[in-house]
Amino acid sequence: MDFSSFLTSLGTSFLIFVVLMLLFSWLSSKPGNAVIYYPNRILKGLDPFEGGPRTRNPFSWIREAMSSTEQDVISISGYDTAVYFVFLSTVLGILVLSGLVLLPVLLPVAATDDNGKSAATTSNGTFSDLEKLSMGNVKSESPRLWAFLLALYWVSFVTYYLLWKAYKHVSGLRADALMSREVVRSEQFAILVRDIPPVPEGQTRKDQVDSYFKTIHPETFYRSMVVTNNKEVNRIWKELEGYKKKLARAEAIYAESKTTGKPEGARPTNKIGFLGLIGKKVDSIEYYNAKINEVTPKLEVEQKVTRKEKQQNSALVFFTSRVAAAAAAQSLHAHIVDKWTVTDAPEPRQIIWSNLKIKFFQRQLRQYVVYVLVALTILFYMIPIGFISALTTLDNLKKLLPFLKPIVNIAAIKTVMEAYLPQLALIIFLALLPKILMCLSKAEGIPSQSHVVRAASGKYFYFIVLNVFIGVTIGGTLFSTFKTIQKNPDSLVSILASSLPLNATFFLTFVALKLVPLIIYHLKRKYICKTEAELKEAWFPGDLGYGTRVPGDMLIVTIVFCYSVIAPIIIPFGVVYFGLGWLILRNQALKVHVPAYESYGRMWPHMHTRILASLILYQVTMLGYFGTKKFFYAAFLIPLILLSLTFGYVCSQKFYRFFRDPALEVACRELKEAPNMEQIFRAYIPPNLSSEKIDDEDYEDALSQVSRSGSFV
Repeated sequence: MDFSSFLTSLGTSFLIFVVLMLLFSWLSSKPGNAVIYYPNRILKGLDPFEGGPRTRNPFSWIREAMSSTEQDVISISGYDTAVYFVFLSTVLGILVLSGLVLLPVLLPVAATDDNGKSAATTSNGTFSDLEKLSMGNVKSESPRLWAFLLALYWVSFVTYYLLWKAYKHVSGLRADALMSREVVRSEQFAILVRDIPPVPEGQTRKDQVDSYFKTIHPETFYRSMVVTNNKEVNRIWKELEGYKKKLARAEAIYAESKTTGKPEGARPTNKIGFLGLIGKKVDSIEYYNAKINEVTPKLEVEQKVTRKEKQQNSALVFFTSRVAAAAAAQSLHAHIVDKWTVTDAPEPRQIIWSNLKIKFFQRQLRQYVVYVLVALTILFYMIPIGFISALTTLDNLKKLLPFLKPIVNIAAIKTVMEAYLPQLALIIFLALLPKILMCLSKAEGIPSQSHVVRAASGKYFYFIVLNVFIGVTIGGTLFSTFKTIQKNPDSLVSILASSLPLNATFFLTFVALKLVPLIIYHLKRKYICKTEAELKEAWFPGDLGYGTRVPGDMLIVTIVFCYSVIAPIIIPFGVVYFGLGWLILRNQALKVHVPAYESYGRMWPHMHTRILASLILYQVTMLGYFGTKKFFYAAFLIPLILLSLTFGYVCSQKFYRFFRDPALEVACRELKEAPNMEQIFRAYIPPNLSSEKIDDEDYEDALSQVSRSGSFV
């Protein structure tokens, strides 16, 4: 790519971005689209437009995003979202402060060293002018290399300072959340107990758990809830819920027919055979009512059987105070590590019930197996994909499927297939990879959804850094152009610069893809959705998707770090990426995304560690690059690498444990009102076991003889 093409690509991307921004502003101002562009505000009961959609400035969302405070984000989208913006702000601060020194210092240092080959490197339509602004333009053994080495120290110390400051800030946010006197959080009064030993003769599982914790925590123990095998009851419950939705839909269709047709309306009908396509035709309302009446007693019977006969080796134990639960969660209860394993309880909506029964050593084994599978995927995934890609080339398809020749030979189709067909296997694999990693992380036996997301995020980070950055950038791009770089080391800058406009794809796609749910919603609203529940399901948004978003951001951090001294011109592009990302995602957090869970910033230690890992990779890379420049003082980078490792160790020792275990000084703060312990307990009853008819006698695992013997409130 020559310089004019680079500018053209950049300008075109910017123009498309502006057009999409204008389209976004116009569509978001229409009242009929409010559920797509402001679902979070609607669910909170707030006015989505704040002043009326017809008088809104097209770019008022930018002003609103920039003027919003951290407390606004917390109140709308929770602490996890606020912590994500701390991450974005920290990275943005690192790049801005680095750029303020590196750009005015290193660019002149590089540009004024002709390297003895100014005439040889200049050709028509190349990046020769930009190449002069890189470290590659400085000749080997030059004293000017000291400037680049000191710049590396500057970037490192800026990173240390801002990471330390951010860690303290996030710790404060987490403490504020957990010591809140206003909000009663059920998980702060409970612990999760796994690996319960076999039930002694003459006791039930419930009695065993109650007597054990009543003995250890006699003053603060409240109740226990034994985890059950809910597979069958969940199947029946889902069947019942499906009939209820179909009944509501049929009733809505019947009510609508009274307003659009005859006054008496037309009762909806359906066939009861395969997929509703064959079989006897019946009245839908009567049929679904009959089915509900048939399944409901089955569900009630199965609920009783599940509570009494399908108890497993794990339980939730509740305490009368937050500090008692916090102390219990981080205490060693049994002298054998694989018995009575205790951790703090996840939020009720986060619990992965099917994983709670997995035993201690099974969890350890599963974890090692998953790590091996992920490592093999990272190292060897290109082998099967390359084989599939080789088979699916255009020429091979013509041989294998001769009847496609007339279609494939059409010029337009041929161009598209030649562009995308070789990459099809890779595109499909990369699209499925996050889901595969989520499934593998869940298979480890992790008990909560947020923990699964953190685990999958880590795996995805290592995959994209090792393959996309190291594998593609170094192993692919540099290897494939090794001869070019060997002849002209400055061409590294042209390779880098030719890929910079591609960063604009993120923002273009992000904005453009909002059109897809908008179109789908209006189609569903007009032709499919008949009830309020169906409408809400059609427009209900997801969360920010930390499992893939954070690793994607970390890839950009790694790339910008590693090239920041070699080619400082990349820093402004990194600033634009994270600056626009902060602005766009701020709007999304305040108006669109609804958090699926709340972990109060437990993702931050992982973000911190990976920023530091990117910094260390950057330092090691530069140590090697200084070596190729025969700059013998590069040894001064070794203490810097050791300092980075020490910094990570100190941060871990000082801050990390509070993110792993609840602090007692935080948990001991008194609430404004006494907590409703019964409500806290019932928050953990799974929906498939919940029933209006449940009482203490019926719910065997809710209250045992041991816990009936006294009052602990």
